[in-house]
Amino acid sequence: MQPEAPATGRRAWSIVALLMAFMALNFADKGVLGLVADPIRDDLDLTASEFGAIASSFYLLFSLSALLVGLFGDRLRARPLLAVLVLVWSAAQLPILIPAAGFASLVATRVLLGAGEGPSFPLATNIAFGWFPEVRRSLPAALMAVGAALGAVVGAPLVIVVLALFDWRATFGMLGLLGLLWLLAWWRWGGDGPYAAAPSPDEAKAGQAERVPYRRIFLSGTWLGGTFSMFAVMWSLALALTWLPTWLEDHVGFSDAAVSGAIGLPSVTGVLFVLGGGVLAQRLLKRDASPRLAQGVIGAVAALTGGLCLLGLTRVGPVALMLPLMALGFAVGNAQTPLTTAAIARICPPTQRATALATGYAVAATSSILAPYVSGLIIDAAATEAAGFDNAFDVSGLLLVAGGLVALLTVRPDRDVQATVPAERNLPTVAAP
Repeated sequence: MQPEAPATGRRAWSIVALLMAFMALNFADKGVLGLVADPIRDDLDLTASEFGAIASSFYLLFSLSALLVGLFGDRLRARPLLAVLVLVWSAAQLPILIPAAGFASLVATRVLLGAGEGPSFPLATNIAFGWFPEVRRSLPAALMAVGAALGAVVGAPLVIVVLALFDWRATFGMLGLLGLLWLLAWWRWGGDGPYAAAPSPDEAKAGQAERVPYRRIFLSGTWLGGTFSMFAVMWSLALALTWLPTWLEDHVGFSDAAVSGAIGLPSVTGVLFVLGGGVLAQRLLKRDASPRLAQGVIGAVAALTGGLCLLGLTRVGPVALMLPLMALGFAVGNAQTPLTTAAIARICPPTQRATALATGYAVAATSSILAPYVSGLIIDAAATEAAGFDNAFDVSGLLLVAGGLVALLTVRPDRDVQATVPAERNLPTVAAP
């Protein structure tokens, strides 16, 4: 049984708010490249596949760093670990301010940025979980995804304003400065919670620090199916970050100002669905509903819905129909990721939670390496660029449908916990007051 912890209250939610800001910066750093795609391509004379290669380079070390940090995430304190990551983010943005920085510089700095940001989501989620017992983790997990969505809602207009006032290089410098400001706040107020992975002496004596072979976790249906579903969701996210602004401007006919507003639609929609999914899952679990229903089925339906909307997006003409399908197609699937992370966390001993989450995220993030470049190849290979975008969106939609179906059949934390968690933890969770 997970021991009862003292009420965390305001401090716990303050940490969640800081971590949401952390995820917002994370998303804005990813998204800035797509928002300034046309100025970069014009300035550096890049083809679609060359620009796609720059976008994909962000993910070259993304998965590896997520995995490596995850291996030590249960052993290191939260405050210095996140501080180092954000310091890497900020340092990676600043060289782009140099006028001579070109294709090679963009590739190098995006690789460094990706290495710093790779562990972000699983690490932030694991730290948030350290402040809440199991039955209260669905909402904090959802709020991490909401924080990322806010990075587009707030970050996109900010990037467009800086672009209009200065140039595309200044947008990278602005984000680097915001990262340093967040670092100061985290160093002052951040930290681990009472449900962090490190066991207390009493827990260790009671045998609750027992570990299990990782193969039990990694071969479970919840981990395998959830990771594949996250792969599909992250493919669509990488596609949207890299190519959606260009599609809106060049093929839907939006101005820069209209793009900055439209690009936020999936994020606003995502906030609603991610929050709604998290709240619904948490209420179901408090009412003793099956974790398969609360975390597996709801997440699977979200991915399926997103995939069907993307497939519909390429088959409608009027903008009035395109925008809702775009918003839903690139947003609804995001509700699956926090529910999957909560499901995976449920089947792990606390001392192995960070590694299991980071490994799943690292595997899923390989789609982010592939999506921008493969989509660029699809666009270049098509008879027209517009047809290429349709084909790229279709591939993403089909992946989401497959991911939703797989999750529906395999994500069953209530079953898998029996095989992956020591028997003494296989008891009802006691919620903190």
